[in-house]
Amino acid sequence: MQRFIAVTIGSLALIMAGNALAQKNYPTRPVRVVVPFPAGGNVDVFSRVLFRYVEQDLGQTIVIDNRGGANSIVGSDIVAKAAPDGYTLLNTSFGFAVNPAIMKKMPFDVIKDFVPVTNVALGTGYLLVANNNFPAKTVKELIVLAKKQPVRYSTAGIGNGQHLAGALFAEKAGIEMLHVPYKGGGPAATAVLGGEVELHFPAGSVGVPHVKAGRLRALGFTGEKRLSSLPDVPTIAEAGLPGYVADAGWHGMFAPAKTPAAIVSRVQQAVHKALQIPQVRDHFLNGGYEPQGLPPAEWAKLFREDLKRYAEITRIAKIQAQ
Repeated sequence: MQRFIAVTIGSLALIMAGNALAQKNYPTRPVRVVVPFPAGGNVDVFSRVLFRYVEQDLGQTIVIDNRGGANSIVGSDIVAKAAPDGYTLLNTSFGFAVNPAIMKKMPFDVIKDFVPVTNVALGTGYLLVANNNFPAKTVKELIVLAKKQPVRYSTAGIGNGQHLAGALFAEKAGIEMLHVPYKGGGPAATAVLGGEVELHFPAGSVGVPHVKAGRLRALGFTGEKRLSSLPDVPTIAEAGLPGYVADAGWHGMFAPAKTPAAIVSRVQQAVHKALQIPQVRDHFLNGGYEPQGLPPAEWAKLFREDLKRYAEITRIAKIQAQ
C-alpha cells in the first residue's frame, strides 16, 4: 500500500513537472486563433495585422481560423470545447458579451467555459455608409426619407454592435429601419456595396477603404469624435441627430476554461507588446479602435461589467431574445 502511494505521488509529480515545463516552453507548435466571423470583417482584418507581430514574439506561427455563424456562437463553441493548453484561442467582438442577453439558448457559458485573456482594442464608433445609388446624402436627408419609405441596413448579425447602433439610431430619429443580419461583417459590407440594402454600419477598418475609393458614401460616424482617418465626415450628432452616440464595443481574447494562468499571461503579454508597435497602433487608430491589451484579471472584471451593461442596452434597443 505504501509503495502504491509512493508510486502514485511520484507519477503525479512527474505529470506536474511535465505540465510546468510545457507551460514554460509555450508555445512549441503553431497556435490557432479562432475568429468567429467570415473573412473580411473588422475582427478578421485587425487579427491579420496584430497576430503577424504576436507570432514573432511567441516564436511560433499563428493560424487565423475563420469560423463564422450564429453571431459568433459557432466559432466560440469550438474554443469552448478545445483542450485548455493555449493552442486554441478566441479573438472576438463584444457581441460575445451581448449574446447571453439575446439568445435563449447557447451551447456554452461565457463565464464558466472561458477564461479572459486580454481586451485587444476598444472601438470608438462605426461609420454610417450608404450605397452610392441611395438618394439621401446626409443624415438629415436619411431621416426624412425613412419617414416616407422603408430603409434597410445590413449588419454582422443579430445583437452585433452594428445592430445596436442601427436600432438606437432608428429609435433616436423616430423612424423605422429594417434590420438585415448577415453571417459576418464581410458579407454585410458586400450587401450594401451590391445594393441588397441601402445602409450599413461598418467599423472603420472595413468602411474607410470603400469610402476613400468612392464605392460607398459616408453619412456620419457614430462615435463622440470624428474618425481620424476620415476627418471630413461628421459625427451623427453633428450631422443632424443631437445626443446620438454608439461606440463599437471591443475586440477581446478568450481561452478555454482551465487554461493555465502562465499561458494566458504569456499570450496577453505578447499581444500587449505587439499593440505598442507604431504600425499596429496606427492601423487600429485609423480604423476607429484604441489599442488596449490589459492583463487578464483587469480584463475579466471589465468583461463581467459589460455583460450587465449590454443586457441593459439590448433592452433599450428592444432586441428580442431569439
